[in-house]
Amino acid sequence: MEQMAALVRKNLVLILTLAVMLALFAAAASGMSQQDFVITLLRGLAVGALTFLVASGFSLIFGLLDVLNLAHGTLFMIGAYIGWTVYVRPDTFVDVLTPLALIISGFTLRDVWALLARRVPLSGMWGRVAPWLAIAPGALIGFGVMRGYPIASWSLENYAESPVTFSFLAGQGQRVIPAPAAFGDASPLMAFGGLILASMLVAFGMTLLRRGETLTGSRLTWRSFASFVALVIGGLVVFAVNEPLTAWLFALDTNWLFLIAVLVAVLSGMGLGALMEMTLIRPLYVRPIYQLMLTLGLSAIGIEMVRAIWGRPEFTMPKPALFAGSGAGCPAESLVLALQNSCSTMIFFGGRIRVYNEIFVPLVGLAVLIAVWLLLRRTRLGMIIRAGVQDREMVEALGINVRRVFTMVFALGVGLAALGGVLAAPSIGLSNTMGESFLLNALIALAVGGLTSYPGAAIGSLLVGMLQQFIIKYGQIGIVIPFTEIVFKPSPPLVPASTILLMVIILLILPNGLLGRKE
Repeated sequence: MEQMAALVRKNLVLILTLAVMLALFAAAASGMSQQDFVITLLRGLAVGALTFLVASGFSLIFGLLDVLNLAHGTLFMIGAYIGWTVYVRPDTFVDVLTPLALIISGFTLRDVWALLARRVPLSGMWGRVAPWLAIAPGALIGFGVMRGYPIASWSLENYAESPVTFSFLAGQGQRVIPAPAAFGDASPLMAFGGLILASMLVAFGMTLLRRGETLTGSRLTWRSFASFVALVIGGLVVFAVNEPLTAWLFALDTNWLFLIAVLVAVLSGMGLGALMEMTLIRPLYVRPIYQLMLTLGLSAIGIEMVRAIWGRPEFTMPKPALFAGSGAGCPAESLVLALQNSCSTMIFFGGRIRVYNEIFVPLVGLAVLIAVWLLLRRTRLGMIIRAGVQDREMVEALGINVRRVFTMVFALGVGLAALGGVLAAPSIGLSNTMGESFLLNALIALAVGGLTSYPGAAIGSLLVGMLQQFIIKYGQIGIVIPFTEIVFKPSPPLVPASTILLMVIILLILPNGLLGRKE
């Protein structure tokens, strides 16, 4: 009993703050009908789930690695566009697989480059120049080969062949396989050899750049070449079966194709995250200002790349068939009937809700919350991560590669952002600004819940999503000012302003957020 009383006294401010917020929430609910309340609640959960997927990845990276990744919103956006490409244009996805595998292949020969690098004298000016004598030619060769490599794509100048049109046709069920891209007069073998050579040169040059920190005790075994051989053979096999594989993906049920798109987007996000951490972030762990500048620059570069590849217009990724039906039996009276009839909407407490947006997305967010919490608290990897944050030298003394673990954490954080992006694409659509808006929501949610607290990221995201949706709803039905006949309708600019006001109030009362810990 005494322990309970002490716990209450210690967290009295937090308890009172949550009580006041709960009272305000109840007051907001009393001002609308049950139907409006339920729909608004579910929409708030949907927005909160998407915000949480961004905030959770950001929280993991900052809480465990002390890195403020301002490119996180852009990576969220890139995940959405990659998922759209796999789902709407599988032919482009298949065409990219072969050159991607060959480009990655050279980087898997780490032990080979380590042994070769030890034989290269790197003293004085030669030590600064030698790595770039390998990286620059490799980059030029790779760029030259990729300029002529046949990849089926779309046209940003011709509206009939733009991503907007392809999205519309896919939403109507019209999936026409475009004509495959061909090499023409160029030799495929020359292109393959050029990509492998470019990959090897760049990988060797990067090994020379980081020789002091990476080359210790390398020796060659068959495992040193296994990944390289597997990637090269896999890339060539995909090229050989390009057309039948493309036709199979176009004919695949959209539910399975959507699942493939989600997996590819998440894996791509994790790959980009690992690449960022190993090549750009790792040298800057003790330079936080440079981290901010670098990730902010990467964000701007990512946005411009998306505009150059997919264009500036906004468009929507079609929902999979399981959530897109509108025929007999729709809207359904229950979730079971909605899934049986593949209804896009269902009746819930007298109101119509969207199955994908208000049911599926929050459930995915809940599943991610539980899975990552279990990973951090109930697995050996989670124990290593938490121990590495507390005392990195001691963990390394036990023979554990903490650097590799931190790379995995960064990759996981970016993968969660990419998951949020591909899930958001069918619900809110794709645009060049979607990453910035969700990153802002995520930062506010983290400030509210606690910047280094993973459960705090969930609570903060939920509060931000709920507040935004309630403000939007009251903008439609209005708020009756007590003791007057005035009906106040919040304007759209008050939606983001309300979340910022919530953040300011919380930080004034609890400077570390609801669940944040004092550093």
